[in-house]
Amino acid sequence: MSKHRIFEMPFAKVYPMYIQKAERKGRTKEEVDKIICWLTGYSEAGLRKQIDAEKNIETFFSEAPAMNPNASLIKGVVCGIRVEEINDPLMQKVRYLDKLIDELAKGKAMEKILRQ
Repeated sequence: MSKHRIFEMPFAKVYPMYIQKAERKGRTKEEVDKIICWLTGYSEAGLRKQIDAEKNIETFFSEAPAMNPNASLIKGVVCGIRVEEINDPLMQKVRYLDKLIDELAKGKAMEKILRQ
């Protein structure tokens, strides 16, 4: 089975789209960064380094310091698929991030987005 093409896409190309989606709804780049760092365990500097190095999405997630243990609490539908039912671990991580950014854009409080 071949890899999904999104895995080869540079995270640096997806990242601005997350920011645009959030900013269109009155949210900030800082909130997007906080969500990404919460999910992946990257520091702000580590996140910036990954973006500057234009690492692909597969590498971005494989080099993540530590996926947040509360990521399993992320539930819901992204692109018509329930994130908690996705079998491919990498695709599930990608969709977790998509879901968190969707929640941010919908105006959800950060404490709820970060499952606190």
